[in-house]
Amino acid sequence: MLDKLRHHWRVSTRREFFEQAGSGLATIALASLLGEDGWAAGPPSDPLAPKPPHIPPKAKNIIWCFMEGGPSHIDLFDPKPALEKYIGQQVPPSFHPETLGVTGFGTNKNGLMPTRRTFKQYGQSGLWVSDWLPYIAEHVDDLAVIRSCQSDAVNHVGGVCQMNTGTILAGRPSMGAWVTYGLGSARRDLPTFIVMQDDKEILGGVQNYSAGFLPATYQGTLFRQGDTPILNLKPPAGTTDAQQRNKLEFLKALNERFSLDKLDDTELDARTRSYELAYQMQSAAPEAVDLSKETEATKKLYGMDEPETAAYGANCLMARRLVERGVRFVEIYSGSGSRWDAHSDLAKNHTQNCKSADKPVAGLLADLKSRGLLKDTLVVWGGEFGRTPFFQGAMDEKAGRDHNPWGFTIFMAGGGVKGGQTIGSTDELGLRAEEEPHHVFDIHASILYLLGLDHLKTTFMRNGRAERPTVTGGKLITKLWT
Repeated sequence: MLDKLRHHWRVSTRREFFEQAGSGLATIALASLLGEDGWAAGPPSDPLAPKPPHIPPKAKNIIWCFMEGGPSHIDLFDPKPALEKYIGQQVPPSFHPETLGVTGFGTNKNGLMPTRRTFKQYGQSGLWVSDWLPYIAEHVDDLAVIRSCQSDAVNHVGGVCQMNTGTILAGRPSMGAWVTYGLGSARRDLPTFIVMQDDKEILGGVQNYSAGFLPATYQGTLFRQGDTPILNLKPPAGTTDAQQRNKLEFLKALNERFSLDKLDDTELDARTRSYELAYQMQSAAPEAVDLSKETEATKKLYGMDEPETAAYGANCLMARRLVERGVRFVEIYSGSGSRWDAHSDLAKNHTQNCKSADKPVAGLLADLKSRGLLKDTLVVWGGEFGRTPFFQGAMDEKAGRDHNPWGFTIFMAGGGVKGGQTIGSTDELGLRAEEEPHHVFDIHASILYLLGLDHLKTTFMRNGRAERPTVTGGKLITKLWT
């Protein structure tokens, strides 16, 4: 036996010694890296168990107000008086429009179109907001307006996908899934990641709130419109709690037996866990989604007493109730089906969409602040891209604007964000991000940071690669909190 061991450990050359030693060190290092994320010995037994953040979090929750279709930054938050000087002209050669390629509808050779909106400075900070958003304008001292956002998408499906997952191609985890994976669940009787659309489906559907290659249990839960956002919450009449519990335990035992040889099937595991969540939700969810508990004054604050604002107001109020009860990530869509997409009659399109979302979002900010929740809740507002400074269609009051992923605006508030500031800028036409350009990856890295996650350490091993939310990019927008 001793001879066999000597033969096994024999190192004939100096090179072999260092090769074997180096291999061992690499294995230890890899095990350490995997162990940091809890995946060295396979998936954790409870994937939704609370996990410690990488850094002290500035926010506990996030509400993402997604304006689907691409709101026009030039007409809302980023005034461009120079457009009056160039009205009807093509982009001057000094702006090198050819570097942009062709816009989604080939409008980069069209004449330039100034805004018809009236801009004013608001609050102590003096931030500029147009007359299309009078209610949000009252909260500018809480807003950090990022005017230099960039994405890679020229169409809506890719743009919405990228703003949610980081890339224009489907298949990667959504931000809500990464947050759930990184931090776990704050409570077990409500979903951790909830999505609310309005009366139409989100373009691209489930890919925007999918778990992607993460275990399926991290996928978002879609709430329905109306008084019953979650179906079948109440058990059948005459069914006792003990009967419900017994049925659930029996089903769990059957599922565990079936899954003994399918331990890597995360969809099966997620389905099994969803039964337990559904049972727990029967007691907590009905109260959480019952807007009748709110006062008439609160409902009016969100615009629920007006037909134009009632639907989005209800979703915003629901979002406040959910984060108040510990839900980490809530995404609420305005204009599902790309209704902010104004290729023609921008005036009519944005008048309607701003009317439907302005008062509800302002109500959300005011309500969170009055309840002491804004300091812990990060609010994000924006779409998948902005609009170009060109006329689209006839050069008159019925004109629209094309898609602009090269320079657009979003804002953040609460959750540790320093309000009353603008970050970055577009050129004098509003065409491209010029000062401090920030890609979607930067936005995602910064959101994760505010929630306590380092985007470089939030990793998941897939096919031998440590995947992270920002792929190979992402730098922090430190001005948001410094």
